[in-house]
Amino acid sequence: MIGLGTLMRHVHETMDGAVAGIYAEHGLPEYRPRYSPVVRTLVAEGPLAIRDLAGAIGVTHSAASQTVVQMRRDGFVTLEKGSDARHRIVHLTAKARAALPLIEAEWAATERAVRELDAELPVPLEQLMTATLEALERRSFRVRIGDVSA
Repeated sequence: MIGLGTLMRHVHETMDGAVAGIYAEHGLPEYRPRYSPVVRTLVAEGPLAIRDLAGAIGVTHSAASQTVVQMRRDGFVTLEKGSDARHRIVHLTAKARAALPLIEAEWAATERAVRELDAELPVPLEQLMTATLEALERRSFRVRIGDVSA
């Protein structure tokens, strides 16, 4: 029997892997699908502090920081000190800007593929995931698990 966590990871890896494969086929093997929300946000809003970027894409500061570090290593962003030395401002590089047509085309193709997938499901995937997160915000999974020693 496959556990829920394993099943969720497998769905994510299957979808994410397909998108990563498209980038590799187009000469960007180092580009990760998780970079796209960062790139698209920086295009729309301009350079941002990591904290602001995290808020804009809906992840924790730690998750945004880890993604930015990887993107920097792969040459898609640079980091500059902000007015406050504690803040680092994320900027797109020329490499990221050159990849924008592919990134936008892939984003649109993925949205079409998700709509097609949703048509085959009893409930649209995004609707199910959003409802799940909202339920967990109302009552955490830890609370739902309860005291295991009881």
